[in-house]
Amino acid sequence: MAAAPRPRRSVLYMPGSNARALEKGRSLPADGLILDLEDAVAPDAKDSARDQIVSALAEGGYGKREIQIRTNGLNTPWGHADIVAAAKTSADAILLPKVESADTVRQVANIMAGEGAHEDMRIWCMMETPLAMLGAKEIAGAHPKLGGFVMGTSDLAKDLNCAHTPDRLPMITSLGLCILAARAFGLAILDGVHLDLSDDDGFAASCQQGREMGFDGKTLIHPKTIGAANTAFAPSEADVAWARKIIAAFEQAASEGKGVVVVDGKLIENLHVVSAQKLVTMADLIGEMDGA
Repeated sequence: MAAAPRPRRSVLYMPGSNARALEKGRSLPADGLILDLEDAVAPDAKDSARDQIVSALAEGGYGKREIQIRTNGLNTPWGHADIVAAAKTSADAILLPKVESADTVRQVANIMAGEGAHEDMRIWCMMETPLAMLGAKEIAGAHPKLGGFVMGTSDLAKDLNCAHTPDRLPMITSLGLCILAARAFGLAILDGVHLDLSDDDGFAASCQQGREMGFDGKTLIHPKTIGAANTAFAPSEADVAWARKIIAAFEQAASEGKGVVVVDGKLIENLHVVSAQKLVTMADLIGEMDGA
């Protein structure tokens, strides 16, 4: 069961130990929030951060934003308790760190089922190690509850012992493998973070590259980058207008019993119509998100 289509242009990491950040997340224009129990939380704050996230979600107020809880790994002292607690919340997904096998996904799915996780809750996987890259296909097909991948490019660059260059050429193979696996199994996929908050041009270039490669959106580490990510990953007005024109022409041709559709001299096939319908649907969803 693939992730439901929804805007994922901007997905912001928020430390679960920071009550002020959890409160601020209710008003930020991000499409999604990752409430983090892993990297952003010190070991002695893990338990209290978990309780704080559970309380924040119980209180509600996050609107249409997609909420993921990033747990600690099952091989840590906190991982199992994180998953048990997260499974009982209203979160849209549990995000697992450093997934390297399909077995991990299935283990978590079993825990979620045992704890009564709501039917629509999904599992997402951080893809951030060389072994994960090599096992992307198996991970993507691990379980019907899987909803998507999140690229952990910082940890990946460290493990690959490669340079984190502006064009990310050393990681292109890894990014491509995960995109292929995600699309083959109908999953969503989010690009990794851009660490230099003073580099606006670099961030814009990274977003453009991610959009061109096929990512659904960008994971972020600071609210100030939300607007740029939303702009970069939203369909342009021209693209939406063209898509609507294709759909209208196809519907008109179908009503007249015609099997061939030509728009502005271009032959339109069913594949083009399906793509146009997806684009228009996403544009409408973005409009609802931005208007909420």
